[in-house]
Amino acid sequence: MRNAVKRAGKLAWAGVALALLAGCSSLNPFASPPRNPPAALVNFKTTLNVRTAWSTGIGGAGVFVFSPAFADGGVFVAAADGTIARLDPANGHQVWRINADTHLTAGVGSDGHTVAVAGEKGAVLAFDADGKLRWKAQTSSEVLAPPTVGQGLVIVRSVDDRIEAFDAESGSRRWTVQRTAPALTLRTASAIVIAGPTAFVGLPGGRLLALALSNGGPRWEISVGDPKGATELERVADIAGAPVAIGRDVCAVSYQGRVGCFDAASGAPRWTKDLSSDVGLGADERFIFAADEHGSIAAFSREGGASVWRNTQLANRRLSTPVSFGRAIAVGDGQGYVHFLSREDGSFLARVGTDGSPINAPPLVTDTQVVFQTQSGTVVALAIE
Repeated sequence: MRNAVKRAGKLAWAGVALALLAGCSSLNPFASPPRNPPAALVNFKTTLNVRTAWSTGIGGAGVFVFSPAFADGGVFVAAADGTIARLDPANGHQVWRINADTHLTAGVGSDGHTVAVAGEKGAVLAFDADGKLRWKAQTSSEVLAPPTVGQGLVIVRSVDDRIEAFDAESGSRRWTVQRTAPALTLRTASAIVIAGPTAFVGLPGGRLLALALSNGGPRWEISVGDPKGATELERVADIAGAPVAIGRDVCAVSYQGRVGCFDAASGAPRWTKDLSSDVGLGADERFIFAADEHGSIAAFSREGGASVWRNTQLANRRLSTPVSFGRAIAVGDGQGYVHFLSREDGSFLARVGTDGSPINAPPLVTDTQVVFQTQSGTVVALAIE
């Protein structure tokens, strides 16, 4: 069995468990750098009126990361104990709530018609829009990222780097793609993104792969972060978070590698910059936003990659993926705070507390809200007035 970096929630450099899985059963932790204390929260004048639209509990994430999904006018959420729910985004009320009768490792993916989650030992479960189980399928190993649902498919990547597409209606396997993982990888959840006829997949080793939805055939494969260094640990350069498809571009960031945008049709690089992130990036029509492993947030011009601004005042606060929301960038941290920064210059606009537990999941932007799910299971929707 390959060695793998184990990760609980966020990455070990942020102070969460990092270990080396040697052999088939023994877990041998190795020493990681001392954790630096999180930066103290700075005082600032609030210039953005943010209110809590609603808040509800769904259940804890345990050692996994559960991301909410928005589709067909509903917010879908899940928890490690098997709870899955559809919430009304207007008030957070439960439209329905079920239990999958198995522990879950990732969720949720939905197009509004199909709701998919990942269960223990690589199970994939799909439900209809009313929460009724439609089918259950088996992958080759554990799934840590939410299934991606779209264009009649449910697509997952298991930790052994097997990408599988299932028919959303029947659960029959449509195609499978296998890639070879490096000797050492991060135990992290890099989601798959569908754009047009293509699925974009972030892989260990810093590779970004474009697959044809029709048959899984590779359209192109490029390197975002080239592995470097003398040791396997130094050479870890996995894609972090989900790629972002916007316009003619697909953008991605890697750990110990680079951030960059690439031509979605050919994979040709438009621009790249050195940056190491373990949580992924956000984007809008003008900018790319990335939180690095040390807690800095940087903005780059989407067109040419020019550095626009950098905020270093959230150092070591274990940031989530940043998202663009109105005139702000919203990002969660390891103490349950949500920070709103100006998308133009990175200055602080507002700050909101949640339940005090880490926010590891990528935020979800709906029509009028930004939704965060904490590790303890609080789902909170924030709106700008």
